[in-house]
Amino acid sequence: MLKGHVEDVSMQNALKIGLLIIGDEVLSAKRQDRHLAQANSLLKPKGLSLSWVKIVGDEPVGLTETLKQSFEIGGTVFCFGGIGATPDDRTRQCAAGALGLPLARHPEAVAYIESEFGAEAYPDRIKMSEYPRGSEIIPNFYNRVPGFSIKNHHFMPGFPMMAKPMMAWVIDHYYQSYQTPPMVEKGIKLINGQESEWVDFMIQFEKRFPRLRLFSLPSILEDDSRTIDLGVEGEANLVEQGLTALIYEANKRHCNWRRLPFKGGLLADG
Repeated sequence: MLKGHVEDVSMQNALKIGLLIIGDEVLSAKRQDRHLAQANSLLKPKGLSLSWVKIVGDEPVGLTETLKQSFEIGGTVFCFGGIGATPDDRTRQCAAGALGLPLARHPEAVAYIESEFGAEAYPDRIKMSEYPRGSEIIPNFYNRVPGFSIKNHHFMPGFPMMAKPMMAWVIDHYYQSYQTPPMVEKGIKLINGQESEWVDFMIQFEKRFPRLRLFSLPSILEDDSRTIDLGVEGEANLVEQGLTALIYEANKRHCNWRRLPFKGGLLADG
């Protein structure tokens, strides 16, 4: 059952999921983001997918406004970064400000932090138990310092090794009813193809297969040759039909092509 901090979205046709990656170090490229790839690795096997991703810095006015807009828009949002106890960690405070709520120490989070750090929990580490009032905790299986959830937003540390099991727990704990068999992707690589030559076909393809997602990814190689990864994503039986249609069209046009490899239903680098 969905609890208080996760609003009932059962009337929606699909779960709209976003990622909010927080931290000046990501914006400045001092650290490379790993949350996007990691989130996809957790969502896709459950038949879930991302609708959007945004990277924002630690500046409090901008972060508060970003969170306010996100809360107002709704949907499910996984937020990474800025929930520590140092002065540059402002996500907890900005989330509270965006909701117009006070920060309050969560008793379970206090107990976890005290059990992990003892007397060293005070005076600073204990601040990591302060969330917008009404939040619920997300267990942290790495160091027992919880994250928190409120209004379909789930806040976790910026460290991917901590965030991964926490996000997996949220997905299974709150969104199990939305999980479906995973989508699969299959496609072909057109050698020396021009994407513009396929536009009319793509339009007709989408009309013929409305339940499939058609994708076209052109590349220009170092020798100035061009390729197009042309493929489809969807339910396995429909994907086979779509792939057959792509291959038939490529052969009809006498194109040079090869199949794109895939693993576990997901395309590998081709």
